[in-house]
Parts: sequence; C-alpha cells; structure tokens
Amino acid sequence: MLIQFRKLTTSDQPLQFHQTVDVSRAVKGRKEIVAVTPLEVDLKATPSVTGSVDVRGRLQGQLEIKCSRCLKSVTEQLDIPFHEVFQPVENPDDVQDGDEDITYVKGESVDLAQYVEEALVLYLPLAPVCSEDCKGLCPSCGKDLNQDSCDCDTEVIDPRLAGLKDFFK
Repeated sequence: MLIQFRKLTTSDQPLQFHQTVDVSRAVKGRKEIVAVTPLEVDLKATPSVTGSVDVRGRLQGQLEIKCSRCLKSVTEQLDIPFHEVFQPVENPDDVQDGDEDITYVKGESVDLAQYVEEALVLYLPLAPVCSEDCKGLCPSCGKDLNQDSCDCDTEVIDPRLAGLKDFFK
C-alpha cells in the first residue's frame, strides 16, 4: 500500500486501496488478544492543492480478545474509521509550528501499512469486557461470579481503620 506523491498528484483520479493487511505483528506480545484476522482495508487517497494527500476509509476485521474481568474469550467485529493527511517534506524533523493533524513524511512515497497497524492498536479497548454487567472473578477463590456466587469474605478493610470496625458493636 504505497502512495507515490508525484504519481498521485499528476493523476486525475484518487488512488483506491482494497487490500488485506496482516496485523498480527502489531498485536504480538499482547496477552489479552487471542487472535486477530487480517484487516480488510478500504482506503481512498486524494491529493490536495497544497501538496498534501488526504487518506480516508475504513478498516474491518475480527478480533478475539479476553475479557478483563472474567477472562472469557470474546469475539469483536472491528470497524475502524481511518483518516490521515500526509505532507511530503525534505526533513520531517525541521518542521516547526506544523499542523498536528498532518503527518510529515520524508521522500516521494509513504507506505500505509504501518499507519493501518497504528490505527488498530489505538482502537483496541484498554479494558475489554464481555458485557457491561460482567461480575468477573472472585479475588479470593477465582470462581466466575457470572455463573455462581461464592462464600468468600470479600470485604476489604483499610488497615489504618481496622481498629474502628468494632467501635459500633
């Protein structure tokens, strides 16, 4: 998925990308992710009069991830909006007071694969849950509280206030 700036600006039509991108490398090492399918990428790159390239589209795929509360695997459909603006420059480090929404790149081309991977990683939930009312696991015995309750004493008393617990008896 290579955008060649010079070729795109001389073209009459926007550049279309309909590809499959393997993003397993981007989520490697993340223990909560069980599996991820390759993303179906549907992007459209449009040049502007300022020399920048506006890339918009959607990334779609499927992700199997563990619930952060009960550790069950959950399959989630991914539908990630994608929008990046690329501006070719001689040296991206020399850009001062640049627009934060523009990605400054060196050279005559840019590979979109790393930006697709980045969009996926940014879209991943911080603490995925199987359902909003998931009760999770008992911190003492490890029983799944969604299936059955346990008889563990889960009342946590701050040790600094432990002396006051018998005050009202």
